[in-house]
Amino acid sequence: MFSFTLRRLLFAIPTLLIISFVIFALLDLAPNDPLGELPLTIPPEVREQMRAALGLDQPFLIRFLKWLQQFFINEPLNIFEELTGLTIGTGERMRVLSWATRSPVVDLIVQRLPQTLWVVGLSYVFGVLLAIPIGVISAYKQYSIFDQIGTFVSMVGYSVPTFFTGVLLIVIFSSYLQWFPSIYDTNLVVNDWSSFVLQVKQMFLPVLVLTLFNTSQISRFVRASMLDNLHQDYVRTARAKGVKEKTVLLVHVLRNSLIPVVTVIALGVPTIFSGAIITEQIFRVNGLGQLLIIAIQGADIPLVQTLTFIFAVLIVLFNLIADVLYGILDPRIRYD
Repeated sequence: MFSFTLRRLLFAIPTLLIISFVIFALLDLAPNDPLGELPLTIPPEVREQMRAALGLDQPFLIRFLKWLQQFFINEPLNIFEELTGLTIGTGERMRVLSWATRSPVVDLIVQRLPQTLWVVGLSYVFGVLLAIPIGVISAYKQYSIFDQIGTFVSMVGYSVPTFFTGVLLIVIFSSYLQWFPSIYDTNLVVNDWSSFVLQVKQMFLPVLVLTLFNTSQISRFVRASMLDNLHQDYVRTARAKGVKEKTVLLVHVLRNSLIPVVTVIALGVPTIFSGAIITEQIFRVNGLGQLLIIAIQGADIPLVQTLTFIFAVLIVLFNLIADVLYGILDPRIRYD
C-alpha cells in the first residue's frame, strides 16, 4: 500500500504540471481582456504601459514559468514564514497578484475560505451522515413506506435545481414566516450567545438547500449498492451460519457496499472548496464560488488560474484517498 501511494504521488506531479499548463493556456487564449472595460479615451501608449505592468508584454512561456515559480515556490515560502515567524532569504519575493485588486491571490482565497467551509462543508458533512443510514434502511426495507418516501424525496431533491430550492425557501422562511434571514452577513463576528444564534440562523437556509441536494445524491448510490450486495452468496452463507442480522447488515453488507460510495463521497469533497456557486449567489455568501464568478466577470486571470488549479489539485488528491480507502474497506484489493 505504501509503495502504491508513493507511486501515485510521484505520478501526480507531472499530471498537475500538465493540468496547470492546460489551464494557463486556455485562460490565456480566452477573449477576455483585463483592460477591455477601461475608457477608450486612454492613449494607446498608456495602455501598453498598463499591459507591461501586468506582465502581459512577455511571451507566454515566460509568464507560465513565472506563475509556476510564484505558486509552487514563493507562495509556500510565504505561508511557511507566516506560520513560523522565520525569514528565508530577504523575505521579499513576487507573489501571484490579482489584476483587479493588486492583492495576493492566496490572501483573497484565505479570506473567503472560512465562509465556504462553514456553509458548503457543513452541508456536505450533514449530507453524508444522513445519506448513509437513509440508503441502508431503504435498501433493507425495500418497497416499504420509508423506502418509497425516501425515494421520492431523493428524486425531488436531486432533480430540482438548487437555485429553485433556495428561492423557494427564501420565500417561505424569510419573506412569509420571517424566521431566517435571506442574506448572509459575512461581517458578523461570533463572540457571544446572541451572535452565535444569528450565525446559525443565517447559515440554516443555504446549509439546508445543499444538504438536501447532497443527501439525495449520495443516498441513491448507497441504496443501489446495498441492494446489489444484499442478495449475494456470502450474505446467505452468513445468515445460514446464524450470524446476527445486525452484524450481517452493518459489518458484511455495508462494508462492501461502501466501496463505490467512497468514490462519490471522495470526489465530492473538492466541491466543498470550490464553493456552491449558485447557492452562494442566491444567499449572498461571500465564499470561493462567488469569488470565482467575480474573477471571471472581471477577467482577473491570475485569480481564476489559481482557483481552478487548486480545485484540480484537490480532485487528484482525493482520488488518491479514495483508492487507498478501497484497500482498507476490501482487503481483497491489493496494490502491492
